[in-house]
Amino acid sequence: MFGRDPWGGSLEMNNADAPDHDDRSRNLNDFDKAAVSRPLDETQQSWLLGPKEQKKKKYVDLGCVIISRKIFVWTVGFVVAAGFIAGFVALIVNTVPRHHKHHPPPDNYTIALQKALMFFNAQKSGKLPKHNNVSWRGNSCLNDGKDDKSGAVLKDLVGGYYDAGDTIKFHFPKAFAMTMLSWSVIEYKAKYEAAGELDHVKEIIKWGTDYFLKTFNSSADTINQIVSQVGKGDTSGGTSDPNDHSCWMRPEDIDYPRPVTECSSCSDLAAEMAAALASASIVFKDNKSYSKKLVKGAATLWQFARDQRGMYSGGGADAATFYNSSMYWDEFVWGGTWMYYATGNQSYLYISSHPKLAKHAGAFWGGPDYGVLSWDNKLTGAQVLLTRLRLFLSPGYPYEETLQTYHNQTSIVMCSYLPYFSSFNRTKGGLIQLNHGRPQPLQYVVNAAFLATLYSDYLDAADTPGWYCGPNFYSTNELRKFAKTQIDYILGKNPKKMSYVVGFGNHYPKQVHHRGASIPKNRIKYSCTGGFKWRDAKSPNTNTIVGAMVAGPDRHDGFHDVRTNYNYTEPTLAGNAGLVVALVALSGDRTTKIDQKTMFSAVPPMYPNPPPPPAPWKP
Repeated sequence: MFGRDPWGGSLEMNNADAPDHDDRSRNLNDFDKAAVSRPLDETQQSWLLGPKEQKKKKYVDLGCVIISRKIFVWTVGFVVAAGFIAGFVALIVNTVPRHHKHHPPPDNYTIALQKALMFFNAQKSGKLPKHNNVSWRGNSCLNDGKDDKSGAVLKDLVGGYYDAGDTIKFHFPKAFAMTMLSWSVIEYKAKYEAAGELDHVKEIIKWGTDYFLKTFNSSADTINQIVSQVGKGDTSGGTSDPNDHSCWMRPEDIDYPRPVTECSSCSDLAAEMAAALASASIVFKDNKSYSKKLVKGAATLWQFARDQRGMYSGGGADAATFYNSSMYWDEFVWGGTWMYYATGNQSYLYISSHPKLAKHAGAFWGGPDYGVLSWDNKLTGAQVLLTRLRLFLSPGYPYEETLQTYHNQTSIVMCSYLPYFSSFNRTKGGLIQLNHGRPQPLQYVVNAAFLATLYSDYLDAADTPGWYCGPNFYSTNELRKFAKTQIDYILGKNPKKMSYVVGFGNHYPKQVHHRGASIPKNRIKYSCTGGFKWRDAKSPNTNTIVGAMVAGPDRHDGFHDVRTNYNYTEPTLAGNAGLVVALVALSGDRTTKIDQKTMFSAVPPMYPNPPPPPAPWKP
């Protein structure tokens, strides 16, 4: 049998001559290597020589890179060890009790702010929301407007706020209070957020503006009357004429008629209400439908104020005894400014910055109450608002002349607040006498503290370190120092060592002049005169009206905690609004700046935009 020899010769296979197994094994090493005429491939070598001894590779092929086997082993070992250590650390962290990092406690101004806002919850009229959080209050005066016998057109006047310790709804000071709150939200939204009170203060404002929209035909473009008051305060008829002042009753128990007062020529009230709705429209600008509704209502009120001149407290009105208006020119400056900020319509700015209107409002002649912002006199607030426009937008001609005057007057007012000048006296305890020693001073003090702090923040935002009082330059720190000393006095740093904000600190008035707070909620309905025993009691109020700022001390730092003396112990909406805005301005630290842009969100550029660049040239 023959076959082909793969190495070049013939191969004869003969069983007889075939070597046995041992011979083959011996002869395997005796083959003639010279017979190999060409190199063997691996397969051929394996047939001939058997499997080779495997050698360890010195490199590892990872596909995209080849690395040393030694480095690879060390790397993998390191990764595994690191993972083990990380897992062990994580196990320890998860099993050991955690110690959370606590935020620093809120400052006194923030604490007082949170309490001061609660006063508005206690003053709500109508059907109260479930989250009102004043346990001793309930639904009240649900027939306001409906049972009026005077022939008033508007029949749904449920809601709003009671003015003070009584249950009258005075719309003039209430509108001012809502405007001030809105102003503070526009400027200090971030501070309200930091205090956790932004939603709360916005709800307070909306409760007020929702009610104001009921007091006139807010869907019409023109109107001829508005409601100025609900309830009655004239006590000349004695107990035979039960009303909100002659009776001492819980609001929830009122059963006497509550008359509605309307006016057809009340420029002051209408312009102030327009300011309240216009400023609130900026607060609620993200709620476009509601903001638009507020702007429309404000425009209707403004037109009514301009067309039918007069003062709401004239003609023997009941309000004249309690909230008598001195003029309406300041409301035109104030209201016109807010209408401009809410709409961007320069016709409003033209009116509010007109030199003749400034003259009528008293911007040039001063007087003993010049520089005192209150529910009656808005000129100082309007001047600060328009100074803001000059500082940040600088509109120029034709507004510059009057705006510069307002700016200069604002600087003079700020100088008058400082203790280095004698414009206003101070008590021995340091309280500025903005109302020249007359009763109920705190409502004016808090407004001045707000304006001083706000103006210092304006100057800081404009990179201006201070301002001049005559030849002397004063830092913005002086304004904040003034504001802090006044608010600190109210919070307890005074000769009486008493906080004039109920619920703040350990020593505060206990006999607040307030019907709802003094009468217990015990399922007993006390009559008009039956509540007198609670009014005349020498014991503390049965309910604590948290956050209420009372009227304040006298010019000698004296204070009488007596329920029947309202000149010391009665709180008001306007007063508490001033307290809230001053507290939020001072709260936190100075790293939280004012919001420059939101106030101008509806204001168009003061100058026309430049034309677009020409199109690229094409051959």
